[in-house]
Amino acid sequence: MADLTEHIRLLSGVHGTLKELSAEARQIREGEIAKPVREITPLSLRVHELALQCTRQVHDLSVSEYAATEGGTEALALLVGASYQVSLAGTLCNLATHLRTEIYLYEDADPTAASSADQLRRAEDEMQRAATTYRTVARLASRHLASFTTPSAQHRSPAQTAPNPPELTTRRRA
Repeated sequence: MADLTEHIRLLSGVHGTLKELSAEARQIREGEIAKPVREITPLSLRVHELALQCTRQVHDLSVSEYAATEGGTEALALLVGASYQVSLAGTLCNLATHLRTEIYLYEDADPTAASSADQLRRAEDEMQRAATTYRTVARLASRHLASFTTPSAQHRSPAQTAPNPPELTTRRRA
């Protein structure tokens, strides 16, 4: 379970990073977006890098002992969805850049930043949802790890352990 401690740290870190990136998207969106490549592309690159990290972590967790633990499969399914949301957010950032630079290519392009701002809003929403999922899964994994480290948990039979936490059950029904 030593690797689970590291995964919990990474899951929690992704939550924080997504919050920061989401705030940056909001800040860019609220500006003029006069220099889209300079303003949006660095954000887009960081979101795409995070998406790769998230995908790698999902893979690593899926081949670890975590996948076989109680609730592990459901948590992995949540992480796959959150990883997709992070990737989509990166794509939306790229689209925001493209829409803002279309004015240089097409006469009928939107001369305002409204289209780009809308894509950044969508990217921000995706990152917020993914951050919530990462926070939830990190908490579930922490509880799971705690159940292995408490002395009473070591003496319980599998039938005596508590059912899945309500957050996971609720998410499954949604």
